[in-house]
Amino acid sequence: MSRALFAAVAVLPLMLAAGSAVAQSHGGHGGHGAHAAPARPPQARPRPAPKPKPRAAAPQPRRVAPPAAASAPAADPHAGHDMSAMQTAPAQAPAADPHAGHNMAPTQTDPHAGHDMSAMTGGAPNIPTSVDAVGGRMTETPPPAAARAAPAHAADLLFDPAVMAASRKQLLAENGDVRTTAVLIDSIEAGFGDGEKSYSWNAQGWTGGDINRFWWKTEGEGAFDGKLHDAEVQALYSRAVAPFWDVQAGVRQDFRPDGEDATHLTVGVQGVAPYWFEMSAAAFLSTEGELTARAEAEYDQRITQKWILQPAIEVALSASDIPELEIGSGLTSVTAGLRLRYEIRKEFAPYVGVEWSRAFGDTADYARARGDDVDATRFVVGIKAWF
Repeated sequence: MSRALFAAVAVLPLMLAAGSAVAQSHGGHGGHGAHAAPARPPQARPRPAPKPKPRAAAPQPRRVAPPAAASAPAADPHAGHDMSAMQTAPAQAPAADPHAGHNMAPTQTDPHAGHDMSAMTGGAPNIPTSVDAVGGRMTETPPPAAARAAPAHAADLLFDPAVMAASRKQLLAENGDVRTTAVLIDSIEAGFGDGEKSYSWNAQGWTGGDINRFWWKTEGEGAFDGKLHDAEVQALYSRAVAPFWDVQAGVRQDFRPDGEDATHLTVGVQGVAPYWFEMSAAAFLSTEGELTARAEAEYDQRITQKWILQPAIEVALSASDIPELEIGSGLTSVTAGLRLRYEIRKEFAPYVGVEWSRAFGDTADYARARGDDVDATRFVVGIKAWF
């Protein structure tokens, strides 16, 4: 009895050690047999505390530990053994996850790290302006001396000077020295007033370029009974001195029914004033030393694209009395008119209107002496054209 008790006590530690080893082996292989310790159900890994997300990072999905896959049951190595005397060792707790509490989201490297992205943020580039300059003006760096050492035109380095001169002359002829010709019929009209029917004309034209031109002008009036009151023709050289303004010089020839023809030296200006007032002024010095002057102005007031109302005024002056022409010194006469025309085409427009004239000073006295009225009003019908 004592010997059997001693053998049991000696074998007991060995059996406890073997049972512990078997329990550990079966704990790692859940589902191997009926004697294996039951495996703990899979548990979700604790979710780590949220951390501030980097800019433009996509939200990360929650990480959940996958359940352990069930494997086919294996043969129990202890089948047939009496394990009643052995106490089943408690299953060990699963080992702690070394990555618990860590944010395992994949880290993205910024491809623009270290780059200057200021120009991509929508802001204006940092370009110096006059606001940054002292005194409000940018400092201008003069061109280097080498920039003025070469010819003004690079073509002069490649072509013969004679070829370049001919080329520039041709360029001037084709682009800056174009020759044109125009004829402007300001008025051809018939007048009715005070029992007298009269006619008159006023026309001018030019030929030449933009700077230098030859101008001609003519005007006159007479009665329908065949009596010509007066007529004149001017031949002028015209040169542009400013935009829309020409200086003109030449001669004027007068034709009168009494045979008292006269020739005048003429100097004047002609152009378009601001607000499109067409103006002209000229001084005339006759071969007899008689100095006279005349100024005209007119304006086209468009009512529609076709109907145009044109006011006009003409003033005549004389530096001395001219008895043979019945003209006194000073302001001799003023003529004002208002004409309404309809442009059938831009180049052709009939019109109707009214014109008033009056003599002043000694010229009025000459009119009274011959029995004429000092002032007169007449209705006019005529055409205006150009080509």
